[in-house]
Amino acid sequence: MSGVAEALERIAARDGALNCFTDVYTDARETGADGPLANIPFAVKDLYDISGRVTKAGSVIYADNPPARRDATVITRLKKAGGVPVGTTNMDEFAFGFTSENPHNGPTRNPHDQTRIVGGSSGGSAAAVAADLVPLALGSDTNGSVRVPAALCGVFGFKPTYGRLSRAGVAPLAWSFDHVGVFARDMKLIATAFDAMQGADEGDPACTELAPAPSLPSLMEGVDGLRIAVADGHFATGGLAEVFAATAGVADGLGADRRIDIPDAHRSVAAALLITSAEAACLHLDEIRTRAEDFDPHTRDRWIAATLIPSAWIHRAQRFRRTFRDRVLALFDDIDLLITPTTAFPAPEIGQGLITIDGKEVPTRGTLGRFTAPFSFIGLPAISAPVAGETMPLGVQIVGAPHCDALVLRAAAALQAKGATLT
Repeated sequence: MSGVAEALERIAARDGALNCFTDVYTDARETGADGPLANIPFAVKDLYDISGRVTKAGSVIYADNPPARRDATVITRLKKAGGVPVGTTNMDEFAFGFTSENPHNGPTRNPHDQTRIVGGSSGGSAAAVAADLVPLALGSDTNGSVRVPAALCGVFGFKPTYGRLSRAGVAPLAWSFDHVGVFARDMKLIATAFDAMQGADEGDPACTELAPAPSLPSLMEGVDGLRIAVADGHFATGGLAEVFAATAGVADGLGADRRIDIPDAHRSVAAALLITSAEAACLHLDEIRTRAEDFDPHTRDRWIAATLIPSAWIHRAQRFRRTFRDRVLALFDDIDLLITPTTAFPAPEIGQGLITIDGKEVPTRGTLGRFTAPFSFIGLPAISAPVAGETMPLGVQIVGAPHCDALVLRAAAALQAKGATLT
């Protein structure tokens, strides 16, 4: 694990080509604090409040805001555990996107091939870990914004159960979807950071009655005895062959012994986009009215359209959300973990608007969340584990039932122990 000074040196030497960071804390110093993350440098998606720093959320609209008066809750907890923040990372504007091609800050470039995207919206954080600029980074995940960039950059990206980690002090995108998430190349570090950030917090209504559920003590117990299935149907179509081959390899490595279908998974993706867009547009309606020209056009135009969505559609999508959650949770009566691809394809080129799958051109941005959105839609814990693709990294997603975060982390650790993941 790298010291703070060494991390700052690496960032200074390498980040000019990658554009992972929007602000580097050159005054960061090792504190001498004791704890499980003692003097571990970490990067922070530019969505989290850091005391004395301006939280821009990837937008020029927030650039003139006053500095934050206090740290976000999870930042406070990571610092208490000994961690040291060393900078904020690039992202899609207001966390609404899957590519981290920010029009104000420029695109973050993939460390494995600088002509390619890193995914988003937490792309700067994922790339910073993949490039070994920092060992640990925070992101946020609404419909896949941790898991997608983790897959495209070849690192672990963990989204806990909805409400497991406090979002107090984190700029929201869609309140009923948003999750705090974390990136690292090592599962022990993921689990250590997750455990350090857990605990009830009155600042987040979704996180007020949760007792900590430590995952680190059971991390190396392996997967013997766990009932593991591979998702079929929606999750076995609409992607490149190498994606499904990687998923099959991980499933074999974990001893998955069955395939199951998740009914209406394709509808969950559409419903998630509908509700996310409506919640986000409502949140930013005043800025859309007064500063429309300052938005990323991709963000602005989709949110303007979202303001015109009939309320009856939102109501139907929310009713379906409850039904879909009940159906998926019923599946976990017979299984412990579910395996799916993370993305339908590896990282495309920067600016590539379309990609060909099964002989058909599909939109790059709209397809990147195809396999991740169904699970953030209903708040399940999920991790993207990195595996080697033909030319670029791929990700395989491991999903658990609510508050079975430790099982998800155990399975990913088992893959790493078997040497089945990228390092």
